[in-house]
Order: sequence, then structure tokens, then C-alpha cells
Amino acid sequence: MKQLLKLFLFLPLFVFANESSGNKEFKALSKKEQATISISAFSATGDMDRLEDALHQGLDAKLTRNEIKEIFAHLYAYVGFPRSLNAQNLFMKIVEQRKKAGKDDIEGKTASAKPKEYDAIEYGKKVRAQLVGIEKDYTGAPYQVFSPIIDEYLLGHLFGDIFIRDVLDFKQRELVTISALAVLSGAESQLKFHMGAAMRVGNTQEELEEFTQFIKSDIDEQQGQIAKKVLAEVLNPKK
Repeated sequence: MKQLLKLFLFLPLFVFANESSGNKEFKALSKKEQATISISAFSATGDMDRLEDALHQGLDAKLTRNEIKEIFAHLYAYVGFPRSLNAQNLFMKIVEQRKKAGKDDIEGKTASAKPKEYDAIEYGKKVRAQLVGIEKDYTGAPYQVFSPIIDEYLLGHLFGDIFIRDVLDFKQRELVTISALAVLSGAESQLKFHMGAAMRVGNTQEELEEFTQFIKSDIDEQQGQIAKKVLAEVLNPKK
């Protein structure tokens, strides 16, 4: 009887601990997508300890090694080479550790060759138009006029040379992007743009709502609240 009483007294504490641990069951986001969010976010913040756990979780969830390497290649355009290279160096060590432990992780596909007629700028224009949700890419924006070279890099390198690599599809790339932007202080404007873009390339409203919950519960509570507010603005734009 005493043991039973102890069990009932302990049960509320156990339930509370689980509710507060960030281990909420998500329905719209797959385990691979959750791992993608964690890997991208902790790479962006440079939190190597938590990134290490996220990388193991990603591989266990069947993210391929090449998909994870592509996440770092994509992220450098948003968080810089230092963060991406630090993350990649950690991943190299983890891959070797898991090989020695006999874990059979999936190498995955490599990027297809670029078409012979490939033009980075023109391809980048098509990609940006798709992300914005317009038929033809825009010109004449203040930042383009002020610094044309920035727009050239955006089109030719980011939306061109990076986005054409089919190791990750556009939906995955935008999930990587918003995961990084959501944990960067002061990047709300860019996060708003890319949340809209994420929905245009296949991420659903339910997935993005869970995304903000995941950031709040598993990554950073304050940044999760900000991401939730930004998503609300995307879903209900002011006229």
C-alpha cells in the first residue's frame, strides 16, 4: 500500500518533468525534419555540445551524411563560413566515431551535374521569383540599386549555385534557412520572408506552427516566441 501511495505521489512530478523537457511529440514534423531544425539552429548559434547530440539524432533518423554536409554548405550563406566549418569539423569526428562503432549510416546521393546551358544568374532569378511567389524576378529594389554586387551574389551564388544542388530540395533548404534565422537575434525581417518562401515550396502551415513550437521547446524559448509572432504576421498580413 505504501509503495502504491509513493507511486501516485511521484506520478505528477514525472508527468510535469516530461511536459517540461521539450520532448513533445510532433505530428506534422518528421523525425528527420526535427533533426534538420536542431542541426541548423545549433550550427547557427555555435552550440557544439547540443549540435553533437543533434547530429547523432539526425543520423539515427536516417538523414544521410551528404544531406547533413549539404546543410552546412547551405548555412554558410546565412551564418558565415566560421559557423559552418566548425559544424562540419564536428560532424567529421562524429562520422568517424560512428564508423568505428560499426554504425551503418547512409552516405546518400551527391549533387547532380549542372546542365550545360546553366547560367547562375538566370537560374537564381527563377528561384527567387518562386520563393517570392511572382512570375518574374524583380529589379530596382533599393538594396539592389545601392549595392548591385550584393544582388549579384544573392542571385548567382545563393539562389543559383547553392539552390541548384539537388542533395536537398527547396522545401528542405527553406527549413534549414528558417531554422538558422529563427535563432539569430535581429533577423526577424529575413525570417518573415523565408517563412513565406517556405510555404511556397511545400512546407505547410501546420508544419510551420510546429516549427515555432519546436524552436520554443527544444532550442530557445525566447527565440521560439519571436518565431511564433513572425509566423502570425506571415499568416495574417496587415493590409
